[in-house]
Amino acid sequence: MSPRYSHINEEQLRKDAEASLLHYGTSFHPEIITHAKGIYIYTASGHRMLDWTSGQMSCLIGHGHPEIVQVINDHAQSLDHLFSGMISPPVISLAKRLTSLTPPGLDKAVFLSTGGESNEAAIRLAKFFTGKFEIVGLAASWHGMTSGAIGAQYHAGRAGYGPNAVGNLALPSPNAYRSIFRHADGSYDWQTELDYGFDLLDRQSCGSFAAVILEPILSSGGMLELPPGYLKALKQHCERRGMLMIIDEAQTGIGRAGDMFAFQHHAEDEGVVPDILTLSKTLGNGLPLSAVVTSNKIAEFAKENNFLFYTTHVNDPLPAAVGDKVLEVVVRDELVERSRGLGEKLQSGLRKLYSRYGCIGDVRGRGLMAGLEIVADRETKAGAPELGNAIAKKMTELGLWAQLATIASFGGVFRIAPPITLTETELEAGLAIMEEAFRSTPGTMPLRDTNASAISELANVSSRL
Repeated sequence: MSPRYSHINEEQLRKDAEASLLHYGTSFHPEIITHAKGIYIYTASGHRMLDWTSGQMSCLIGHGHPEIVQVINDHAQSLDHLFSGMISPPVISLAKRLTSLTPPGLDKAVFLSTGGESNEAAIRLAKFFTGKFEIVGLAASWHGMTSGAIGAQYHAGRAGYGPNAVGNLALPSPNAYRSIFRHADGSYDWQTELDYGFDLLDRQSCGSFAAVILEPILSSGGMLELPPGYLKALKQHCERRGMLMIIDEAQTGIGRAGDMFAFQHHAEDEGVVPDILTLSKTLGNGLPLSAVVTSNKIAEFAKENNFLFYTTHVNDPLPAAVGDKVLEVVVRDELVERSRGLGEKLQSGLRKLYSRYGCIGDVRGRGLMAGLEIVADRETKAGAPELGNAIAKKMTELGLWAQLATIASFGGVFRIAPPITLTETELEAGLAIMEEAFRSTPGTMPLRDTNASAISELANVSSRL
């Protein structure tokens, strides 16, 4: 436990939390978290868990990374926050480093705080540049909680708050596991689904398409990966309608999914560059930092026509210094390649679980970003939320935080995203804990005897941690 919290009264803290904290859409974890280091988080009771969500999918290079700690310490003492019109060396360095990693067409950047804020700015910029106002999002999307961002997402949070901004339209999400669009052989027909979606959009539009916004892997929607060729086909639809493409890489960017940027992955999408790219979460390694990156053409238009997105913390030096260090570490330590290689081992381990337990309906994702969907029946694909919660609880007890999302609409999908600095031993340990959780939770529908192998695997990797 951290020395700062070595003598806390956990019961009193829970009472104080209930008395003073506003709930915001999720149940609080039952234990108080007092310490986080590397890939582990620790509770007040001394329980240690492998953190397979990287905090809120953000601590890309682990908790308390010594170089990040040093950067924060240095800048907190000497260059923390400035007037919004001032620029500083860390901001310029981050912009230069980031745009050296993006392809041509993503040439200029601005730095903000949260992912929602970066998407808000991107949507506002797209409307300003095109002179149009209709924004298209995917039906399982999540882009943030500010008005423009939440208006462009359809996963949760739309009901009960009055009207959203006008001009928001939805495309069906490409869900290869559940989509009703199929070829004669039963394979997923995403092209027809996409074309049909745009046909519906054309019928609803008042002729003012500004942009489409989407994630390369829809994380909150259930770790849904865009099919190969999807981005190229979508870009063609956008170009025919004079609309921009915004790609939101809050969770997928900076190596998380096995590529520096996930939109670059598929050979079938080669040459596709978004008009605007947004980053957050992984860029700040847990600190509030986000980015909007766009083309010289759009940036010049914004400058000449006085585009306005002026915030208190725009281009703040301290978080920018952290983002610059994150990019330096990821490139220097070849962590993109590490994510790709360990991701193959993660997928192999999850598919091994799929072969052993009938409650696992689907395994998906790439790099160190994976999804595991829990179902009551593989044939009907009916969900099994209570079973998923029981498995999640058992994993937590055994020392692995790879939780089902706590918002009900996220469904029965484990979202897995450990820091990309984890070791192969830590990866094996997490998989062994998952195996034991499935083995020891009633209702997981074992497909063969797994008792001895699961216990043996867990004991073996635990001895090496």
